[in-house]
Amino acid sequence: MLKKVYGVFCKVEEVTAGVLLAAISGLVFAAAAARTAGAPINWAMDVSLLLFAWEVFLGGDIAIRSRKLVNVDMFVLRFPQKIQKALSLIFAFIILIFLLILVRYGIPLCIESIKRTFQTLPISYAWCTLAVPFSAIFMLISQTIIIVEDIKKPAGQWGRQITNSN
Repeated sequence: MLKKVYGVFCKVEEVTAGVLLAAISGLVFAAAAARTAGAPINWAMDVSLLLFAWEVFLGGDIAIRSRKLVNVDMFVLRFPQKIQKALSLIFAFIILIFLLILVRYGIPLCIESIKRTFQTLPISYAWCTLAVPFSAIFMLISQTIIIVEDIKKPAGQWGRQITNSN
């Protein structure tokens, strides 16, 4: 049951990220066209900023969940599989700590920005900064699931070996 709910949540998150990206692209294009026509859309950049903040952090969760974070494994792949697994788990725990820091400091940031408003929008800037702790919690869940899966995975099935072939 929980896996099904999580699967639905993941799908909703991916669709939301796609919609945000399309909205940002359309809004920036429309704002540029309107500015060229001499009728600028003043609020377009503030709305784009708000949507972009959410897009980035929701996209971060999608990247973590699909294991598509940028990494340089050129050296790690030269190690035996047991060392690869250990290093991967160490890096995963470092990411987990960083995400906890984002939640810890993101909440006060959100609270501090409640009274601040966007330049052209009558809404609180907290809606923008809320993306940090909110999405970091999603990323914590995804990273924890990955760590549990990686701990269960035997080292013999880990990564791949690079051999020197001269």
